[in-house]
Amino acid sequence: MDVADTDPEQLALAFAAGDAEAMRQAYERYAPMVHTLALRALDNRHDAEDVTQQVFVSAWRSRSGFDPGKAALGAWIVGITRRRIADVYAARTRAMRSQDAVFAVADAEEAEDGTDAVVVNRVVVADAIERLGSPQKEILRLAFFADLTHTAIAEQLDLPLGTVKSHINRSLKRLRESMVVADAASR
Repeated sequence: MDVADTDPEQLALAFAAGDAEAMRQAYERYAPMVHTLALRALDNRHDAEDVTQQVFVSAWRSRSGFDPGKAALGAWIVGITRRRIADVYAARTRAMRSQDAVFAVADAEEAEDGTDAVVVNRVVVADAIERLGSPQKEILRLAFFADLTHTAIAEQLDLPLGTVKSHINRSLKRLRESMVVADAASR
């Protein structure tokens, strides 16, 4: 059956009841809108894709809180989208504050000993983290700059705990490899 032919009210009722086919249809119907909203707001294709996935995971997990009598399914999903976009903005702000704090400490250390090594290391680490992409860089920033536990990161980003741990392990390995290459190149 074509999603466009599905009655929105029937779709909403089936979704609220936990019908997996209704979830598929809701995704087909609303994912393009969610992705467009996220892409326009975040100006980053990877972040928009992550937000789109997170919105539908959140919608499915919290479907018991959806009341088709109070709101249309599309409007409810847009509300979740707005919250997920706000979460990305908040994570970006925290990451920028953390990065600024690291840079301030590094600048102070540089002023004390007069070497450029700290600046070089700071740039290499910041560049390596930036190249990780999403959600790895957000997870590392939350773990090391915001000092959150793996469980807290999983809850904040609405990801499974195992996924967070895997991202951290793989990201640290990639950072370590980047640092080895950068160190070898500077010799």
